[in-house]
Amino acid sequence: MHRVFACLLFLSVFGSAATYDRGAMIREAVIYVSPDIKSAKLGQIERGQELVVVESSREWLRVTAELGEEKTVSGWILGKGVIRASTPNGDRILYGEAVDSEEQASRRGGRRGAGNDAARLYYRTAEYFPSSPLAAEALYRAADDKWQIEKDDVMSRPSAREQDPGLRGQMDDHWMKEVNKKYPATKWADLAAFTLLDNKLCGDWEGTSKCPNKESEMYEKYADDRAQSPAAPEALYRAAWRRAALVEIYKTEGEPKKSADSKAASSALCRRILDKYPESGYANRAQRLLYDLEQEIPVYGNSLE
Repeated sequence: MHRVFACLLFLSVFGSAATYDRGAMIREAVIYVSPDIKSAKLGQIERGQELVVVESSREWLRVTAELGEEKTVSGWILGKGVIRASTPNGDRILYGEAVDSEEQASRRGGRRGAGNDAARLYYRTAEYFPSSPLAAEALYRAADDKWQIEKDDVMSRPSAREQDPGLRGQMDDHWMKEVNKKYPATKWADLAAFTLLDNKLCGDWEGTSKCPNKESEMYEKYADDRAQSPAAPEALYRAAWRRAALVEIYKTEGEPKKSADSKAASSALCRRILDKYPESGYANRAQRLLYDLEQEIPVYGNSLE
């Protein structure tokens, strides 16, 4: 997975970025040996990939770009679709192409590799235009696209069922932490912090209280620390559901008092969602969970009676 995003760390073989103009593609482009479409092809640059412009000749640009497998290629491309920090409305152009690529990635039969394209394009938006009103969101979306791609891979492995999260692969947290570092006290930092909790979740609980208890505490702490976060209602619901699961788990462990305490704690969390976030989509789910608790309907394990 690191190779997919190696382009995000691309450094020109020519040295200082101040010497040569950097740009990112919003279209696919062929690199030719010479400024002639009849000349030999050296490779293809994908959307969002960075290149360094060395010189121009009419409608052509001589560039250096790092392609797949950390392969650096120098050649000529038609100078269309290269967005630089000096491009008017460049942030909106890159962001717009990123959204289109993300839509392609979610569409059945969409363009292959569109998810990776979107991540690169979002990242370039934040990198080239750090003062743009789109920058914080773009960096978060770049990190999230990367995270989800890695998560699909990590969770498809047998190790994903390990109870201890440290025994399975971990999603690379670098870019999520960058969002928190560069744009603190924003909703994008709040969302990044919430996403980072994925790496701390257990796989299979194995029917014991250790994991749901620990995870519930983790989500409650998030909601306490980041009450204004768009993810706060979800965090509270996840905590409440785990407390509800503990009602049955503690019964199997011969802990009736802890079972009753978990029921009370889950009910309190549900009411907190209803009181504090009544317009959230999680309010209805909290109401349903509260009903299950009141009717003593198990939410975990065998619910047939």
